[in-house]
Amino acid sequence: MTASRIRTALGGALILSMTAVGLLPATAYAAASASARTVVSTDKGAVRGAVSQGVERFVGIPYAAAPTGSLRWKPPRPAARWTGVREATAFGNPCPVLPSGNGPRSETEDCLDVNVWRPAGVRAGARLPVHVFIHGGGLTNGSGAQNDESKLVRETGVIGVSLNYRLGVFGFLGLPALTKEGGESGNYGFMDQQAALRWVQRNIAAFGGNPAAVTIDGESAGGWSVCGHLVSPGSRGLFARAMIQSGSCPSEPRAQAETAGTAFARQAGCDGSDHAAVLGCLRSASVGSLLDASRTFSAAFVDGTPTFPVNVREAVDRGRFARVPVVVGANRDEGRTFAQGYLGAGKEAYLAFVQGLAGDRADEVLAHYPWPGTSDAYSAAYLVGAIMTDSGMIGGIGGCGQRSLVRAFERYTPTYSYEFDHRTGPGLTQIPGYVWGAGHAAELAYVWPSFDNGTPIAPLFNADERRLAREMTQYWGAFAKTGRPHVAGQSAWPAYHGGKGLTLSLRAGGRSVLIDDDQVSAEHRCSFWDTMTVARSS
Repeated sequence: MTASRIRTALGGALILSMTAVGLLPATAYAAASASARTVVSTDKGAVRGAVSQGVERFVGIPYAAAPTGSLRWKPPRPAARWTGVREATAFGNPCPVLPSGNGPRSETEDCLDVNVWRPAGVRAGARLPVHVFIHGGGLTNGSGAQNDESKLVRETGVIGVSLNYRLGVFGFLGLPALTKEGGESGNYGFMDQQAALRWVQRNIAAFGGNPAAVTIDGESAGGWSVCGHLVSPGSRGLFARAMIQSGSCPSEPRAQAETAGTAFARQAGCDGSDHAAVLGCLRSASVGSLLDASRTFSAAFVDGTPTFPVNVREAVDRGRFARVPVVVGANRDEGRTFAQGYLGAGKEAYLAFVQGLAGDRADEVLAHYPWPGTSDAYSAAYLVGAIMTDSGMIGGIGGCGQRSLVRAFERYTPTYSYEFDHRTGPGLTQIPGYVWGAGHAAELAYVWPSFDNGTPIAPLFNADERRLAREMTQYWGAFAKTGRPHVAGQSAWPAYHGGKGLTLSLRAGGRSVLIDDDQVSAEHRCSFWDTMTVARSS
């Protein structure tokens, strides 16, 4: 299985004059002043935000033009200027997506927006550190609205940013006709992210942020994206620190992307050898028809291109990346989120999965992950989930793939490793009897309580889990501020050093603890999986 298969007014002077003549009481002046202070001037025009619980937010701000018509499948173009004050109190449209646990179907291409959160009262020139979050969703779904930065901003005093980027076939279509037209194809959604980061560089000082102290952070496909920015020449200088949550560093060759893109064009009814005709057909097609034709399309970054001159993981292994401090972490049971298709499956389905994965080495896998003498409806899902986690077969996410990635970064730059190890939390949705463990995306609601997968998660936390949420938020904020996740009064989190490096095991109730490389290796059976090429597929 490859990574690509896995794959949202009154001016101050007027207020003062009204107060002076008794037309506006002092209390009203205070409220009106608070409203006036939420206006910030960006390079394209002024935006007015809103204040809630000590945080000012400015959401739905365009950072690029809508990629419609002739701009579909082209690098992002500058957003248009506007006059007056633009209301920035509601999130913009999610980019076109099929329905998923990350949100409903969307058919709106006018979606390239950023969102900014800052502590109430912060003004231009404050030079606060900036935390930019890139959402996950396999490069095929999700939006910047899922990860409201308010908690991180309120509890740590950083500036928070999230963003939308083109997804699925709209963001990652490789096609010979597009390569001929633009010199490369398949990385449009990633180019959007770069445009958003350039917007941050130009504008974040006006919100009180420091453009020289930007941390980029992402989970799952957002983690792939962060690794991509570490490697991509076009991202240099746009950030100072990086965090990869349950991510990895996959990419695919241009020829592979163009073959998949050609198959999609045929599925969409835009086949043929005339490149201009193919592009004309695709660009005139409705969003809905393209979405419907893309149900089996797999999104991935495309290497051998100006955006990614070499394979992303190979670049990391060779030290060809921006050598900034990095946090690299994963969840103890990543695969339990991906293995739900095996709920209710029996022994035969499990054996078939192992055979398909390991071929003539299937018996070795079964020796490590045997079918239990007493099984139930969840046995197959638990076993498949453990294999998915430990092997790193989902694009290198989790387990031994995670361990390998930490060791690769550590050779060149300060690296901090964590494992989200709280295994009795509420999970992403409630499935009676199913234990999610620390499954993929299970950690997100601890820092971003707005995140859910269709079911609220953070409201289900007990006291120990709420403490873990506070501690994780402080670690994330400390790294964004200093490049070191050091928090007084919390478990120490030193940099990972050498083959015996230490990983912070994040546990509820104040019980987080450092574990060494031998323990991580034993937990995930890395002495076995390191002999299997499947552990490195991407």
